[in-house]
Amino acid sequence: MRRRDVIKTAALGAAALAAGPAAADAWALPPKRGVRTIETVFIPVSDGVRLAVQLWLPEDAEAHPAPVVLEYIPYRKRDRYRAYGLYWGRTLAERGIAYARLETRGSGDSTGLLEDEYLPRHHQDAAQAIAWLAAQPWCNGSVGMRGVSWGGFSTLQTAALAPPALKAIMPLCASDRRYTDDAHYVGGAFALTGLKWATSMKMVLAGPPDPLVTGPGWREEWQKRLDATPAIAARWLSHQTEDAYWRQGSVAFDYAAIRCPVYVVGGLVDPYANQIPRLLANLTVPRKGLIGPWRHGYPSPASPGPSLDWAWEEVRWWRCRLMGEATGIMDEPMLRAFMPDTTAAQVAPGPIPGRWVAEPVWPPPGAAAKVLHPAGGALTPRPGPSEALQLHAGKAVGLGKVEWVPFAPAELPHEQSPDDARSAVFDSAPLSAPLECLGQGGFTVRLSSDRPVAHLAARLCEVGPDGRSWLVVWGLLNLTHRDGHADPKALIPGEAVDVTIPFAFFAHRFQTGSRVRLALSESLWPLVWPAPEPATLTLDLATARLALPARTVPAVEAPMPIAEAPGLPDNPAAGPVLAITESPQEVRVVETWPVSTSDIAEIAETVSSSGPNVVLTLTPGDPLSCAWRAEQSSAYRREGWDVAIRAEVAITATATEFHVEERTLATLNGATVADVKHSTRLPRVLA
Repeated sequence: MRRRDVIKTAALGAAALAAGPAAADAWALPPKRGVRTIETVFIPVSDGVRLAVQLWLPEDAEAHPAPVVLEYIPYRKRDRYRAYGLYWGRTLAERGIAYARLETRGSGDSTGLLEDEYLPRHHQDAAQAIAWLAAQPWCNGSVGMRGVSWGGFSTLQTAALAPPALKAIMPLCASDRRYTDDAHYVGGAFALTGLKWATSMKMVLAGPPDPLVTGPGWREEWQKRLDATPAIAARWLSHQTEDAYWRQGSVAFDYAAIRCPVYVVGGLVDPYANQIPRLLANLTVPRKGLIGPWRHGYPSPASPGPSLDWAWEEVRWWRCRLMGEATGIMDEPMLRAFMPDTTAAQVAPGPIPGRWVAEPVWPPPGAAAKVLHPAGGALTPRPGPSEALQLHAGKAVGLGKVEWVPFAPAELPHEQSPDDARSAVFDSAPLSAPLECLGQGGFTVRLSSDRPVAHLAARLCEVGPDGRSWLVVWGLLNLTHRDGHADPKALIPGEAVDVTIPFAFFAHRFQTGSRVRLALSESLWPLVWPAPEPATLTLDLATARLALPARTVPAVEAPMPIAEAPGLPDNPAAGPVLAITESPQEVRVVETWPVSTSDIAEIAETVSSSGPNVVLTLTPGDPLSCAWRAEQSSAYRREGWDVAIRAEVAITATATEFHVEERTLATLNGATVADVKHSTRLPRVLA
């Protein structure tokens, strides 16, 4: 899932630690120094919980106190994510910046219970940990915070508390708005990623502390975690609208709460990029943004490439914001973005061809959308005559875009022609010149439905001269959420409403001779759960408009100061096998991950995992036949200590209810120690 380890030990090479590009000769990395590692220290917080932290310090920090950068996530620092912490700890500490890898309460070796993601208590713990770090004799009193995914969320959420010692942050591949831009819902519809992340989250909730750290009491602590394992999939599915549950931890509702400088980073192949334009546009603190070609993870090592020499850029940021050093980083454009010449799927598993572009500020002054109108199967500069288009929900559209957050080439969008053939398609004339887009855009139309609940999906594709269609960006909306996600309203059959389907933030250069394609369908399956009844939508094309964030290319582009580095090569054997079969009776999608095993010599432990593996089925034309199930497993083994955990989640539905079955099974040395089961029925809220 999206919290899958994004760094592999074999990829941690010297290339990612280069000294930076020669062109940026106004500032250079400081010389490397020795590093001292402290395996585990406990930070006490106000309610008695002790948070486990691993530290990497410049060897002279006691004599010459250093700033410290905190990463705060619930992923195991001693074993499963050990290589990750080692890489970033050494990378920063050898350049004069201490690094602290803190485990969320109830995870890894921290005490207490981890009961859900992003709880207020977690933010308060982080603020207290920041104060503790700032007070250490080896620290100069300045703390930064960074992290990918959960680490990026916790960075933003902690910054909103404005801890006095927190001087700068770097959230990567995260979001400022949990309901609209995280792994649970897409456009107000329950997402397949919500099922996958629920199984992955159970692995996090049920993981044991390490007996070598916790001591004889480890078994009791683990049992407390197992007994408290919640029905997490049902909990998330019980909040089907943007209520207080999702607003908590969503800094988009109070940008002014963030008072320290921000460097926000994302990837084009990752769906979390929407926070970048929002944070740049709404924050008032010093801020920078960068979006590269990669998937969910750091800019180096990254896949797909090209990567960046991120060691150089991070040190430049932290030494500027935490040490007051003149590195020149704030004199550069507010936003850097990679402008791809193709989609990732076209060149997978290789690097994406393209170039780096810059915008001095965001949004760009005077930016205006390029508007095209669908009519008669074409996209034209002007609206066409009155035309009613009907979209029927009986076909399975979306098998070319199964995954919301792709972690491997197999999960990238496939060539789109099969889905296009089941959609309403509108093509532009062949482009006489390249069309460069940077921003969001979307599709607007007036429509009516014959059912009270329905979706509308819009896919933007580039069709090459060879006729192949490649997905550039897409959007989907549960139409009952047309006026907002907090208070959905049923569609009145036959009554016209105006809707806008926003696209995600994207960058793409459509090539000369290609066509821009808009493909419309009632939904995308299995990306989201289908509406309870097959709906027919009637679109008034005279009102329809496709807005593209066309970019005016400057005569001279600001040069990219960060050197490129080799990308992270994809190993096909390490990725999933995706099998899709279709018949009139059933469409079936099966995704299976191989077992991944790592030996950690330093602590004489072997860790392994597999999943989330999914089986998804649907009878075309019968949305109530939809059935999803997922399972994931993990194991931790050393002599005399053999822990195995398995999680299963299955979801079905009637016209009025979701049915959720959840199970967490744990064994120790082959004997069952917990078998926690939950069976939950939840009302469908216009879903």
